Amino acid sequence: MAGPGAASAAFWEHLRRLCLDQFPCGIGSWNKSRFPPRKATVSPRWALPKARASPRDGFLPPEEESVESLTDYLRSLGSPWALPADCSPEDQQLRELAVQAPRDIQDSLIFSYFKSLRIVNKNVTEIDADLLKFPNLEELILSANHISKINSSNLPPTLKVLELCGNEVDGLKDLCAHPPPELQHLGLGHNCQLGSSEEQYLTDTYWPKLVSLDLSYNNFTNLLSLLLKLLTMKKLRVLVLQGNPLALLPGYRGFVIDSLPKLCTLDDVIITPDERHDFLELSSNPELLKCYTKMVVVVGKVRGVPNPVGPEEPETGPEAPIITYNYYVTYEFAKDEKTEEKETDKCVLAVPVSTTMNVENAQGGVEGGGSNEPTPVDSPIKSPTEPGNVYSTPRKPWAEVIDCDHTKEHVTRDMVALKAYLLAGTTVTVVEEKVVSWPVVLTPNESPTKKGKDKGKAEKGKGKGKGKEKEKEKEKEKEKEKKAEKRKKDKGKEEKGKAKDAGKGGKKKKSPSPELRSDPPIVKVLGSGHVNLESLLAGEPLVETVCDFGILITESTSKPPSPKEKDSKKGAKKDKKAKAAAAESAATKKATTPVKGKGKKKDSPDGADILQSQPVPLTVEFQMQHAKWNSASQILLNYNMSE
Repeated sequence: MAGPGAASAAFWEHLRRLCLDQFPCGIGSWNKSRFPPRKATVSPRWALPKARASPRDGFLPPEEESVESLTDYLRSLGSPWALPADCSPEDQQLRELAVQAPRDIQDSLIFSYFKSLRIVNKNVTEIDADLLKFPNLEELILSANHISKINSSNLPPTLKVLELCGNEVDGLKDLCAHPPPELQHLGLGHNCQLGSSEEQYLTDTYWPKLVSLDLSYNNFTNLLSLLLKLLTMKKLRVLVLQGNPLALLPGYRGFVIDSLPKLCTLDDVIITPDERHDFLELSSNPELLKCYTKMVVVVGKVRGVPNPVGPEEPETGPEAPIITYNYYVTYEFAKDEKTEEKETDKCVLAVPVSTTMNVENAQGGVEGGGSNEPTPVDSPIKSPTEPGNVYSTPRKPWAEVIDCDHTKEHVTRDMVALKAYLLAGTTVTVVEEKVVSWPVVLTPNESPTKKGKDKGKAEKGKGKGKGKEKEKEKEKEKEKEKKAEKRKKDKGKEEKGKAKDAGKGGKKKKSPSPELRSDPPIVKVLGSGHVNLESLLAGEPLVETVCDFGILITESTSKPPSPKEKDSKKGAKKDKKAKAAAAESAATKKATTPVKGKGKKKDSPDGADILQSQPVPLTVEFQMQHAKWNSASQILLNYNMSE
């Protein structure tokens, strides 16, 4: 008897779900007249003969059902005896056979009946020897289980399709010990532990009749080495390699197509004659296959940022602080990025401080607090939450539509890290940076003349004991300074007098702008959301999306009006009513034609204000492009330019 994690145990559990011995299948009161007992029992003489239900003139007893009606119970979609959606056509045929000939349903029939077994997501951990009891089995699908070791001696030799996608297979040595000789399709996708060390088992020696091979979403990194092994399979026509780190190389598809001339389909895309011609003789130049890839990130326009300067803010005075607002967008990229980049933009870590917004539409975000310390700008900074570096767009002032106009090329050699990054996706964040600057006011103690006197006193105190000559020199210097100051004062008085004589129409000189002292910037996250990048790993060249973070709830809209504001509004309403009454009396005298229609026109200023007051959701245009080579000439051109 197989254990609970065996493939055969999962099969018998599935067979019990078919209910082959229960109504309307099997033998029971619903069909007992058609299937009498095989061994007749001798009744005693005193016993009355039992009335046996038998059809009369083609009619069944009232308690029995016909074969057609029992079969309809199995086929009707709304019937409670219909099969579940995950059952195969073979299951349906077996149930109908259990209605028509229930005595034929034996283990030997079941084993020989099945040519295909589909055991998906049943927590199977091993392929046991009971599978050898299926003499006609050609297809075995064991996807989405927990199989790590494959004992090939337990696989039926008649197998033509073996699907092990989504398991935990870490090696092919056991599978290749006794591989099925007639196998035509081998599915090993989504077994993340399979890598380039298993290439030696992917040759014609083990799989002479293999037509289709699925190695998608594993960790194969050496493209040229893998192609040398696959070239030995003379019958290979279908190959799936997408999702592997090697598939991220810009010339990946061209090298595979030219290296395997008999291949018909690559990554579920048919290879056309034109495509094969474009990459002709590319495989003879392996030096063109550079082991790095380039991703281009473009951040476009930002909409929906509320105006940080409210209409009720007081006017700034000479001693009031100067507040500036800047906005930028951050995103994350993979680790181990190549340092040589064409773009001169520098990356910045956005430190989240606080947020006062509604982010119902944002998928994931930046949590926690932050600090008000200035952010460094010189080198990439590692994000504490995601496995990558955080980059930012240039800072832009507020506008209804903020055009970031940011394009950056990221070049990386670590394909494994890039694959992990694309699987995890990136986080796009809109950040507001507020800087408060104060004018520097010099106190009397900090005036330049006072500083000169203090310096003179300090020098005089230090000069004691060095001789009378030094003291006399210092006194002479002080007298010279006093005379120079008097001359400056006299010149100033003369200039003032000349200005008075010139009259009032004379222009005054502009006073120099005061020095400003800036506080540490206050950083606030306005919106943050997740961007899915898995399609790039699947072979798509571009991901383009508009991140929608919802409508921001500002403090002015969320705070209720104070009692003073209510009273002031009431007074203003009364004044408006009085003015409106006077205006109406004047308008009745001047008006000559009636006004048609109700409500306000869209062209009127009031209607425009209503349209403009409608809130706009915070959105960011974001796209990431995977740079690929579309022909051998393009690859050769890029190679010559790099040289």
